[in-house]
Amino acid sequence: MDLGSDAKSASVPTIASRSGRFIGRKHADASRLMGAIPRGRAPRLAAVVLVSVLVVALALAWTARSLYEHNEDRLLDSRVRELGLVLAGAVPAIQTPLASGAALADATNGDPQKFRTLMAPYVGLGRPFTSVSLWPLGTGRLAPRVVLGSPPVLASRPSEARAFFAKAERSRVLSVAGILEAKTRILGYELNSSGDGSGFAVYAESALPNDRRSTRASMAAFSDLNYAIYLGRTRRPEELLATNIQGFPIHGRQASSAVPFGNTALLLVVTPNRSLSGSVFDRLPWIIVGVGLLLALGAAAMTDRLARRRHQAEQLAGTLNRIAAENRELYTEQRSIAQSLQHALLPEALPALPGLDVSARYVPAASGVEVGGDWYDVVVADDRHVVLVIGDVSGHGLDAAVTMASVRHAALAYAAQDARPASVLTNLAAFVNRSPHDYFATVLCALIDIDAYRVTVATAGHPPPLVIDGDQSWFVELAPGPAIGAPHHIAYQETTVSAPSRATLVAFTDGLIERREETLGVGLARLRDTAITQPGSLEGLMETLVRELATDGRDDTAILGVRWQS
Repeated sequence: MDLGSDAKSASVPTIASRSGRFIGRKHADASRLMGAIPRGRAPRLAAVVLVSVLVVALALAWTARSLYEHNEDRLLDSRVRELGLVLAGAVPAIQTPLASGAALADATNGDPQKFRTLMAPYVGLGRPFTSVSLWPLGTGRLAPRVVLGSPPVLASRPSEARAFFAKAERSRVLSVAGILEAKTRILGYELNSSGDGSGFAVYAESALPNDRRSTRASMAAFSDLNYAIYLGRTRRPEELLATNIQGFPIHGRQASSAVPFGNTALLLVVTPNRSLSGSVFDRLPWIIVGVGLLLALGAAAMTDRLARRRHQAEQLAGTLNRIAAENRELYTEQRSIAQSLQHALLPEALPALPGLDVSARYVPAASGVEVGGDWYDVVVADDRHVVLVIGDVSGHGLDAAVTMASVRHAALAYAAQDARPASVLTNLAAFVNRSPHDYFATVLCALIDIDAYRVTVATAGHPPPLVIDGDQSWFVELAPGPAIGAPHHIAYQETTVSAPSRATLVAFTDGLIERREETLGVGLARLRDTAITQPGSLEGLMETLVRELATDGRDDTAILGVRWQS
């Protein structure tokens, strides 16, 4: 409900009250004049008063009903958008593991063992997929090389499989296939990282309920809605995925929203199972008519009825306040979903490394529900070498989060293949520039030799890391390299520096140093001065940087720090 609707709804009791006072004055004037008017005119005056009251009451009832209908439509549109956000939030959970598998397959030439190790956690009961398979593209025979979980249903339908992969292998977006017969109901997903008909495609399947019935969402915010979800943008019965609605076609008030879902969409249709704005709003027109009739019966009941209407108006105001509070809670919930999604795309835990402390922080933007594209990773190359990667994808929102996941997992795959920073960035740039794109990413990659106290760094348009040694700190001087995704590419250069004993290396994204109306040098100097004021533990240093510098709130911030233990 918007403020305009609140104001209009709240104005109904005010109009009724003013009309009542006007009618009361007219009735009192008529009573005083009764003695001076002929008896034959009294019924006519009463009839005029009666008709006037009824006209006012009917007008108020019509206004209240119009406002109620408008408010119900607005609330239903708001709810369908909120449910659409929940559905849209499921796309990264499907696309991220498939993108990781495709990038790994390309990097390892389809190594079956590595593919199984990466994708096994996503397959099985209670997990996203019932089946995941790896399909070589550009070969004469279309068949999976690796299968995890149940055999893919699509493999038993050769003609459908050929048609699906012929279309999907030329696209780098998530391709969706629906097999929705009564006995076999699955959704299939395909993703490949090449988009040119070569390389490998990862194909996964998720089972759907055979009876198409789904229990109602348990969230209290959506308990007053019934819903139906279709594959595609039309309400064809054969494309129905799940519903909790008993009868079709759907009648009465309804709203729909097409949620982008890979190369297709999910059509969400909702209908209320009770009044969204409350029973008081639903009954308000009849209440107004009843009160109007009672007002016409006599001056003696008028004061009592006006008092009751005032009380009802206060109840309505309380209802509106509760609705406004619920809307604020929904906004907070949506922001929590956005933050949870961003954190879900970051590493759950950092590796424990003998001789080296590692710590990281992620600070989301202070306002809005848009997730950002900052990320970090720590990859163990061998027992005494570790790779640090930190980056920032341009833009915000779910698109940026999905892009970040793709770039991040590609970087992990290339780091596992060749840990040299320049090689990781070169391969990553080639991966991104392989197909048209409208984003870029700044990335810093560092290879740490723990025993030799040596750091080899390469940057793709990212700020340099900060080295801290006691009460001194300085930024590593790096050879500049273009951002990942830049149209013109030059070779990335590595810089190797030695670190003092017990030194600390801090890498960060630009949210830590950039401020409006400030040069970048001011932000870098502020970071350097702040870092040397915290001589304690690495965790204490990270907390100080977050507390002192990550307070601007206009952009996400990621911080990654390592410290030699001796």
